[in-house]
Amino acid sequence: MQRADCEQPSKRPRCGGSPRTPPNTATAVAGRSPGPELHPNHQTWGPEQVCCFLRRSGFSDPGLLERFRENKVTGSLLPYLDESHLENLGIRTLGERKKLLNYIQRLGEMSIDTMKVINDPIHGHIELHPLLIRIIDTPQFQRLRYIKQLGSGYYVFPGASHNRFEHSLGVGYLAGCLVRALHEKQPELQISERDMLCVQIAGLCHDLGHGPFSHMFDGRFIPLARPDMKWTHEQGSVMMFEHLVNTNGLRDVMQYYGLIPEEDICFIKEQITGPLESPIKDFSWPYKGRPKEKSFLYEIVANKRNGIDVDKWDYFARDCHHLGIQNNFDYKRFIKFARVCEVDNRKRICTREKEVGNLYDMFHTRNCLHRRAYQHKVGNIIDTMITDAFLKADPYIEIVGAEGKKYHISTAIDDMEAFTKLTDNIFLDILYSTDPKLDAAREVLKKIEYRNLYKYVGETQPMGQIKIKRENYESLPKEVADAKPTEVLLEAELKAEDFIVDVIDMDYGMEDKNPIDHVRFYCKSDPSQAIMITKNQVSQLLPERFAEQLIRVYCKKTDEKSLFAARQHFVHWCLIKNFTKPQDGDIVAPLITPRKQEWNYTNSAQNPALIREASKLRVRLFSDDSV
Repeated sequence: MQRADCEQPSKRPRCGGSPRTPPNTATAVAGRSPGPELHPNHQTWGPEQVCCFLRRSGFSDPGLLERFRENKVTGSLLPYLDESHLENLGIRTLGERKKLLNYIQRLGEMSIDTMKVINDPIHGHIELHPLLIRIIDTPQFQRLRYIKQLGSGYYVFPGASHNRFEHSLGVGYLAGCLVRALHEKQPELQISERDMLCVQIAGLCHDLGHGPFSHMFDGRFIPLARPDMKWTHEQGSVMMFEHLVNTNGLRDVMQYYGLIPEEDICFIKEQITGPLESPIKDFSWPYKGRPKEKSFLYEIVANKRNGIDVDKWDYFARDCHHLGIQNNFDYKRFIKFARVCEVDNRKRICTREKEVGNLYDMFHTRNCLHRRAYQHKVGNIIDTMITDAFLKADPYIEIVGAEGKKYHISTAIDDMEAFTKLTDNIFLDILYSTDPKLDAAREVLKKIEYRNLYKYVGETQPMGQIKIKRENYESLPKEVADAKPTEVLLEAELKAEDFIVDVIDMDYGMEDKNPIDHVRFYCKSDPSQAIMITKNQVSQLLPERFAEQLIRVYCKKTDEKSLFAARQHFVHWCLIKNFTKPQDGDIVAPLITPRKQEWNYTNSAQNPALIREASKLRVRLFSDDSV
């Protein structure tokens, strides 16, 4: 029989040890109480726990117990035993076999009762293990109810009111679906119940470290508030998970449900953030939670190899549902075709070769979601305004952390007790505050409430392989302000502080790399052999490049004269920098675009009469304003 348990004998509960407090399913079945309490889910039992269960059920013959050990009968195998199996294992009489089968059946019924069912709008009725419920019912996890999944996207898409809480439930559920499918298809992988439970916990807890308004916090606010610190929400998730476990006394609960805290907490954190320590040079395996033979487990929740993971599957489905956008990727199909193959001395999750087109569609869907929703021009400027408000309020906001120590918005990430209290609610705390020190921050948030936003000026892109580096971002507003055209009469003076330049990196998830180059496939004729499929083997219509930069310019001044001047500055700056021509460039700056030969296309926008009319319109506009 296949062994489905990987606990070390020294770690297993042994009969005769001290009892545990949660109710004992095995005792309820057998009506006896010798030995330790067994965790309620019998599928986590190893051979020793099965022997404990047999003793409590009245089967104490040493020879019989030894045969169960030799055949490595685990709790997950108990439901599959029939009378012939039990006879071969040494239970000779029909009555004894019937008695044990009855106990096993009742054991399974009680185990089912320990699961909880949640009705999710995306995945339907999902079952969650009681240990997951214990994690969910903590302040650190419940905090995710108050953090919007799409941050300021809710100010653009009225349906985008969902939170990190329900997304995390979905990822935990999908992680269980994928790992269990691999377990059932390939028992030779020896995926244990411990493994499956740890993968679900990692999926559940992968976003614990998000701050107010999700990616705004670690993508915009922290880099400006603490430029000397490289901090990600994944780091925060690992810190918050450890805080959650320690504060709520969950180590004993984890052990009760069959986990080994020392190993499994490490494994869970590694799934979220990658190796916890810098890998030693020439050291082939950087992880400590699981051996190299189970490398595929690290590709389920946050796939560092190619980005195909259950986190994306849930937010594709959930975000599209709430945004009103069609989702073109079917994760259930991927799960059906997923299997583990040997790749470069590692076990990797692979899929059928016929699915390669669907995976390109998946990354295209991701890119479309970023363009249409996640990087929406209005959502991004609201993100920027909230960031401005938080920066102004930061020195005056106090959040009490461990031992009564006080932290600010930007320093709460140093103390998880303080960070637990930091959610989207900080927006309302500032907005409704009467503290005069928060006046400047409050004014910015009031502009958002009244929809008096900074104005969008235009969008452009660098040409060719040129890319704006992060260290140059700060100088961009001054460049735009200095790009004052001489051929256009401007009636407003603009300075660097009047402009916001937002640089957005768009890609398929792996910067300029093609993620499909890091996926391996198998064929129907030999499912054990992994192969690579190049782009030219798929279609001639696929993208040549997999990354680009968008540059958006906004103006803080909202009067018409300032906006007219801002557009002239912007188009002239694009011309000087050799960026792409803004799509509305011929309309908003008809006196500037003809100066660049490459921008002079043969269409009606270059009609001299149209240019003269645009110029007259500008003169009339300002003449009317001056009356």
